[in-house]
Amino acid sequence: MALSTPSGFRDILPHEALVRERISTTIRECFAHHGYLPVETPLLEVRETLEQGSSIDDYPFQLFDSDGGLLMLRPDNTLPIARMIAGRVSREDLPVRLRYQAPVVREESALGGQPRQFTQAGIELVGEKGAAAEREAVLLLAEVLEALAVPSWKIVLGSVAPLEALLSACAPTDAFRAEAKRLVHCSDFVGIDELVESSSALAPAASTALKRLVRLSGGEECIAVLDELLSSVGIEKSLRELVDGCRDLFESGRATFDFSVMNSFDYYTGLIFKGYSDGIPAALATGGRYDSVLRNFGRDDVSACGFALSIERLQEVLGEQGESGLVTSRPAGRPLRIAVPKGSLMRDSIAALADAGLPVDELADPGRKLVIPAGDVEYVIVRATDAPAFVAHGGADCGICGSDSLLEADLDLVQLVDLGFGGCSLCVAEPVGAHDAIEGAVAWRGTVRVTTKYPNLTRAYYDSVGQQVDIVTLHGNIELGPLLGMADRIVDITATGTTLAENNLVAVDEIMSFSARFFASPAAYRCDGRIRALAERLAR
Repeated sequence: MALSTPSGFRDILPHEALVRERISTTIRECFAHHGYLPVETPLLEVRETLEQGSSIDDYPFQLFDSDGGLLMLRPDNTLPIARMIAGRVSREDLPVRLRYQAPVVREESALGGQPRQFTQAGIELVGEKGAAAEREAVLLLAEVLEALAVPSWKIVLGSVAPLEALLSACAPTDAFRAEAKRLVHCSDFVGIDELVESSSALAPAASTALKRLVRLSGGEECIAVLDELLSSVGIEKSLRELVDGCRDLFESGRATFDFSVMNSFDYYTGLIFKGYSDGIPAALATGGRYDSVLRNFGRDDVSACGFALSIERLQEVLGEQGESGLVTSRPAGRPLRIAVPKGSLMRDSIAALADAGLPVDELADPGRKLVIPAGDVEYVIVRATDAPAFVAHGGADCGICGSDSLLEADLDLVQLVDLGFGGCSLCVAEPVGAHDAIEGAVAWRGTVRVTTKYPNLTRAYYDSVGQQVDIVTLHGNIELGPLLGMADRIVDITATGTTLAENNLVAVDEIMSFSARFFASPAAYRCDGRIRALAERLAR
């Protein structure tokens, strides 16, 4: 039997442990210098207790103790510390400044091949009123990144407060408000545009404000634009106090605003910020204001702000990764790398890039080449279904594919522009004349058998209609499933219905429509102005 560790968990040998220790020591000294005291919480938490603070998605690392209680390995350090403060720190002892370094365990699709266990080092400032806590946290993160000599570091800031105020004042329905938050959380700018344009009850000024807010980025000048957008709908709310307290960071270009960082509306209540280093397709640090967590734990009117750094990502960016292999860095000054889909979307993708002013002569006949240099850009020829993974994991900075591929991949990406081509629909289809027989078999069996290239979208659809489904995932010729008796129906995209008709299949339900999208990794979009400029040209 091999002496291996579980998948996603690994040993750290002395040479790498020494590197991690040096990084940790620098961070700890910065935190301690500002009066942050060490704290530790248990590795295991009562799931029901943590869920009081914030919603917890499906989580695999759970177990029952001998008393029948459901426990979970901590997915982060903030929730346990907030739980501890709510239960053990009196109001008279606030504010408190706490620091920690501890492993956490997660399993998310966005991690895609990354470790399940990683180490966070961070701080929590609880009980400090006003913008002072946010300002202190941002300045402390800047100090840590500078002390570590992280190359080309940048802190990107946003806030959920302007969007919350905008939706509270202008959203025509609760359903609209919930859908807007979902789309912003997913960084689906195209979806926001479509939602806004579909609502006749939304005032023009509110429509403009919603569409511009998620795209608002830049330096201190963003505050004036934000104030104007909000005042146009009668809202007086500003982040100017934060800018005034961090002016040196903004003037040096080390801090910028980008309101695409808004997410987790049941967790964050104000500022959200992330630390990046050029060429790394993942945030080194994430933090923000989370008053609602303390409120959910029964401590009203207690502010809370903090951030966590990833020791593993810091190893990578500092060139001291040992054996972690977490993220892939790329040198500064590199060409902009664009994932271009081969197949049916390729011709229109090349035309769109040409219209945006990019050199595309080499793309017209790439031969067997998969990576094509073209001056200041570099094209990577990939399958459309693979484009999201290439961009999410650093193989490319941005790319083009159908929105079906983006939804199926469910990765952390920013959907920037609907390109207006590649229109198709995801349909449920079955053999012509077989409907009654299939319904009878499904009723007897209790489940419908489906072949598809889209298992995630297919399962979501059948969950929505309350039907149990058995999915056979194929990568091509899925029409053969019902023809050869492997399945009752197929779920696939269709543009004209020709392929269905040629195989004696007929669509019985349309699930959703798709089109080609231009998208980017969050880190590249927030740190590389070339992507934003290209998105603007593609949108014309």
